[in-house]
Amino acid sequence: MWSEATVPFVMPGACACGAQIAMPCPWASRPYNPRVLDIKYIRQEPDAAKERLAARGEEREHIDELLALDEKRRALVTEMEGLQAQRNASSKEIGALMGQGKKEEAESKKTETRDLGYKIDSLNTEKGEVDAAFNSLLLTLPNLAHPSVPVGADESANEEVKIHGNKPAFDFEPKSHLDLCDALELIDFERGAKLAGSGFLLYTGWGARLERAMIQFLLDLHVHEHGYTEVSPPFMVQAECMEGVGQFPKFLDQAYAIQEGQDAETLGKRYLIPTAEAPVANLHRGELLSEDELPKKYCAYSPCFRAEAGAAGVATRGMIRVHQFDKVELIKVVKPEGGYDELESMLGNAEKVLQLLGLHYRVLLLSSGDMGFAAAKTYDIEVWAPGQGSYLEVSSVSNTEDFQARRMKTRFKAEKGGNQLPHILNGSGVALARLFVSLIETHQQVDGSIAIPEPLQPYLRADRIPA
Repeated sequence: MWSEATVPFVMPGACACGAQIAMPCPWASRPYNPRVLDIKYIRQEPDAAKERLAARGEEREHIDELLALDEKRRALVTEMEGLQAQRNASSKEIGALMGQGKKEEAESKKTETRDLGYKIDSLNTEKGEVDAAFNSLLLTLPNLAHPSVPVGADESANEEVKIHGNKPAFDFEPKSHLDLCDALELIDFERGAKLAGSGFLLYTGWGARLERAMIQFLLDLHVHEHGYTEVSPPFMVQAECMEGVGQFPKFLDQAYAIQEGQDAETLGKRYLIPTAEAPVANLHRGELLSEDELPKKYCAYSPCFRAEAGAAGVATRGMIRVHQFDKVELIKVVKPEGGYDELESMLGNAEKVLQLLGLHYRVLLLSSGDMGFAAAKTYDIEVWAPGQGSYLEVSSVSNTEDFQARRMKTRFKAEKGGNQLPHILNGSGVALARLFVSLIETHQQVDGSIAIPEPLQPYLRADRIPA
């Protein structure tokens, strides 16, 4: 799939699962177990788990804490089972003693049985507390990176793996999207801010039509050309769905919580979705699928709502960083052995959007420290925006392996091997605010009009936005 790359990228090795290794990593020499954050894996490979967790920017000590809690809860279970066995035996003895007329001994056994019950209840309470601490800690730990992921603390360690096309050349000074939107009345930034505050957009006229046309174009492309099933999900979800995809508890401070009218008790039970991944990846939460149902491929349009931490200073003008934007999301639920082939396929589906629209872009393989919380491996697609003089991220395509499936208790019944956890993949196909920016800046004309790429023309019913 790298045949169109104009920048060569040599991957100097492969791990046991067949994935290419982008650079040496501390755990590459160890057997790769994709069932990450499975407590069984952590028990068996604590040192490897520590190294891989550290590569995600987390403290190694979390593994020690997790194992200590795991050992404690298992010890409590063993102790309770022993006491329950004693209580059961004692209960049987009571009946036998009563039958023999030994009432005094029977009463003594009853006291012994009650005391055992009190101990069991106390241990059960303690186990509940330990379980809560164990689960709480486990929910805060990110997925562990696939061996092909470059190790690094932040975006500086990302690897550029592909460049498509060339940056557009102009024989005039290209305008920014701000100037184009003002001149062509595509977006009313001031009134958008007046309606909802900074970071919210009001598309108008040709701008509203272009946004709607792009949404329809993306959905048709992924449904009819790439074989996804379209779904139209709710734009708010229960907190359990956010936890399932890994948004909570990590990103609770970036979510918009819903309250029903004046009922304060409902606040925090539902949240506006940060992406359609939240509802769509949860479609099979708690379900046992059959093997022949896989792979499942979904696409969905939704607005995305993000009260990003540190975003209070979002400018009232501009589309680069906003609190609400449109996106078409891609989701796959697949058998584990096909997870990384499906990741490459999903990446190609997202790239096709930019290719058809005649946009220059690059693909980055994200480092262990720059990936999203739930991802085991992520590609970012960044499109060129001439008016900004920079690349803008328009898509992240990730395999979460069985991380989300475990949190959501989504399984499939394999013909061989019993019940298994599928790999769940997500990708932007693509995000529209920044796509809008790149498209109008790339295809602007000297007379101030915007040329519309041919594949988009039937949806807009025009070949250009007039000056």
